[in-house]
Amino acid sequence: MIRIVPAEPRLDQIGYWSELKLDIIREYATAYSTILSARRNPSFHHVYIEGFAGMGVHLSKASKDFVLGSPLNALNVRPPFRGYHLIDIRTEKIEYLRKLIGPREDVFLYRGDCNKILLDEVFPRVKYREYQRALCILDPYGLNLEWKVVFTAGQMEAVDLFLNFPVMGINRNVLRRDPERVEDSRKMKMDALWGDDSWPRTAYGSDLFGNPDKQSNEIIAEAFQTRLREVAGFARVPKPIPMRNSKGAVVYYLFFASQKDTAERIVLDIFKKYEGRGAN
Repeated sequence: MIRIVPAEPRLDQIGYWSELKLDIIREYATAYSTILSARRNPSFHHVYIEGFAGMGVHLSKASKDFVLGSPLNALNVRPPFRGYHLIDIRTEKIEYLRKLIGPREDVFLYRGDCNKILLDEVFPRVKYREYQRALCILDPYGLNLEWKVVFTAGQMEAVDLFLNFPVMGINRNVLRRDPERVEDSRKMKMDALWGDDSWPRTAYGSDLFGNPDKQSNEIIAEAFQTRLREVAGFARVPKPIPMRNSKGAVVYYLFFASQKDTAERIVLDIFKKYEGRGAN
C-alpha cells in the first residue's frame, strides 16, 4: 500500500486534460501487462519506464484532491510489471517518489537527464532477442526531450511508447510568426526534439505576399506522426489524441507508437473512449 505523505516541495496542480492522460495510460498499461504476463515463455520479461516521472502524485485543479501520477498507477497495475525504471532531473522529485514507494527491489530510481539515462542505462536492459519488452512514457518538461531517445526506442523493436508532443510549448517558444526573431538556443532545442533542422519546412508556409505563415497544429502533429513511423521505425503510429485545456486550446498531442497491430487496436479503442473530453 502506497501512502501519500506531506509533500516537499509543493505538489504540481494538474488540469483535466492531464487527468485524462493518466487514465489513458493506466488503461493501456493494464491491458499491456495482462497480455505480456500471459506469455508462457518463462524468459519473457516486461518493464515500465518513465523519463519524466515527477513526484508520483499531483493535486487536481478542479477538485483539489490527490491524483496518483503515472508511476504510482503503473505500480498498482495487476498483473504487475517485472520492473520499474523511473527518472527525473529534479532531486527533490525523485526523493519524494522514493518516500512514497519505499524500498523495493523491482523499482529503480534515477536522478538526472533522462535523455542520457535512457540511452546509457535503461534501454540497454531491454533486449528484443532476449524476450524483454517495455512500456515507456515520455511527458517532457518543455522541449527537453531529444529525438535520439525516440529514434532508439523505435529501432529497438521492443518498446511501446506514449509521448506527449508539447505543441503549446513549441508555439510559445519557437513557432513565432516571424521565425527570424526566434533565439538560436530555442531553435537548437527544437532541432533536438524534431531530430534535425527540417521542422521549419513543415511549420511554415508562405502567405500571399511571400511572408512566413505558420501552419496549423494539426499539420505539425501529422508531420511528427510521419517521422515516428518513417524515421524512428515504429510500425504502428495511430493518429494522436489532442489534449485540450479549459479554453479548448490544444496543450499537447498524446502519441502512441508500437510495432504491434494488437497494441494499436487497444490504443485506438481507448482513444475513442476519451476523444473529445479534453476541454472542461
